[in-house]
Amino acid sequence: MSEHLPQEFWQGVEQFNSGQFYACHDTLEALWIEATEPEKSLYQGILQIAVALYHLSNRNLRGAMILLGEGSNRLRRYPGNDYGINVEELLLESVKFFKALQQTDPEKIASGDWHETAALPLPRISMIQKLK
Repeated sequence: MSEHLPQEFWQGVEQFNSGQFYACHDTLEALWIEATEPEKSLYQGILQIAVALYHLSNRNLRGAMILLGEGSNRLRRYPGNDYGINVEELLLESVKFFKALQQTDPEKIASGDWHETAALPLPRISMIQKLK
């Protein structure tokens, strides 16, 4: 199915992995609005995780937690790796990140020091290369 995904999807993946979370949101939202299932929920899940990370950079813990949960729940619908990305790995990293945030002192997040904690690696989107 990955060969059917538009170039903008791959641009959104690049933006996500380079920490351009708001730009990723904009790119994937444009696709999401026009998409049909099953891609529609995939785009939405990824963009919700991107917005969660954007909220966190703005010290909005509540918004980050809500969107991490919603985005992760959407990605649970994609157990396979049909889209050229490792959806399962993104889901696992996002859930792990969510749990680590729950364990982090809210004062650290409010002060912006959360990213210095090694227990909080940001989720990334890994590509899957098909064997020929």
